Amino acid sequence: MHRFPRRRPVTRPTRPLDTGGPICWHGRSKLPWTARRSSGAMATLQPEDITALLLALGVLLALARLLGELSRTLGQPAVVGEILAGVVLGPTVLGAVSPAAEAAIFPTHGGLGPVLDGIAAVSIVLFLLVAGMEVDLFRVLRLGRVAVAVSAGGLAVPFALGFATVFAAPGLLGRQPGQDSLAPALFFAVALAISALPVIARTLMDLDLFRTDVGQVTVAAAMVDDLAGWFVFGIVLALMGRGGAVRHSVGSTIALTIGFALLMLTVGRWAIHRHLRWVQRHFSWPGGVLGFSLALAFFAAAVAEWIGVHAVFGSFLVGIALGDCEHFGHEMRETTERFASYLFAPLFFASIGLRVDFARSFDAALVLSVLALACVGKFAGAGAAARLAGMPPREAWAVAAAMNARGGMEIILGLVALQRGVIGESLFVALVVMALVTSMLSGPLMQRLLRGRWRPPRPEPPR
Repeated sequence: MHRFPRRRPVTRPTRPLDTGGPICWHGRSKLPWTARRSSGAMATLQPEDITALLLALGVLLALARLLGELSRTLGQPAVVGEILAGVVLGPTVLGAVSPAAEAAIFPTHGGLGPVLDGIAAVSIVLFLLVAGMEVDLFRVLRLGRVAVAVSAGGLAVPFALGFATVFAAPGLLGRQPGQDSLAPALFFAVALAISALPVIARTLMDLDLFRTDVGQVTVAAAMVDDLAGWFVFGIVLALMGRGGAVRHSVGSTIALTIGFALLMLTVGRWAIHRHLRWVQRHFSWPGGVLGFSLALAFFAAAVAEWIGVHAVFGSFLVGIALGDCEHFGHEMRETTERFASYLFAPLFFASIGLRVDFARSFDAALVLSVLALACVGKFAGAGAAARLAGMPPREAWAVAAAMNARGGMEIILGLVALQRGVIGESLFVALVVMALVTSMLSGPLMQRLLRGRWRPPRPEPPR
């Protein structure tokens, strides 16, 4: 979950990490709002909490949209400016210049924290619903051989690099030669191998490349990468003994995920199309169809989360099932896209920069090493695999540039590992920097590689 800045500077933990819960600094939980929840009762926001929430959302959304539009004006994807908005408002810039102003906008006391966490979760679920609607399933199936090849290469090479690095240079990651390195090695391998499906989808949309062969291959490969990465990360958590937090075994999670995806894209797709026709007849337009679609996205996201994979895959599958439905026309698609992309997506991507003050634990050598390993692994793996699968050179390296984006998924992965005691603060900061830099470089690199084929993004429609 997201962490928002504290008033006091971050120091080393005053006690050993407790792998059974969130880590503690200053002798108390980093999630202070959990103390307000009483057993058996839902937490209630106080009037001052509502005021703080509205202020935080207003400031975050305003700056995210402003810098997002500035990024588009400069020829970069809007996601770059949206992420930078969070960095400016977070502990790295505003917290360093004026801690009082930062604490006033994003207070850590009261019930604001879990509400912002919930809004961020809803934001990314809705954005992936829109991204799924843009997927041409038949084109993905037609490009299946290339997508599988790109995914396999983009997974295998960075995974091997990350796994070998922990054993070859344990000191680089703060490990001692005698320590058990299996769990950290698996985690670091996954961290280098995983891609950020939300960032990739947003970048492709901003560059108007989502429905091209390059976009469809990239999205299909990124889906496989993320699924495989979270499966392996589940093994890491199992090795650490998560105890009652585990709902299913790794094998059951894989089987349930495959079954859920097949069900949603076959029987589920047919059922959605049929029921949308009934909704269109008996409910007002467009509220009925929109409400039904959003409810489906939330249900599917909840199922995906229950299975053990990220919630975004559930909403993404619903988006794919809705994409070619005749009862979900172009007007409804545009309404849903505006609703998600211009409101919720900027909030989510801006929230990435609010999570950590990486200036305090910044290790330049570690950051450069992680960044180099991540870029070399993805370009060597995904790019070479795309070339071997028959893609032209520029398109192949453009796919690799897109797959190199790590974004919010990387930060979530690192946050969970930090809380479970798998990694230290310095490596977490390095992963955050790597995620931001690779996300910023993805769009400009794709533009440069496809400059003869790239079309400028469509202007934002009037509201």
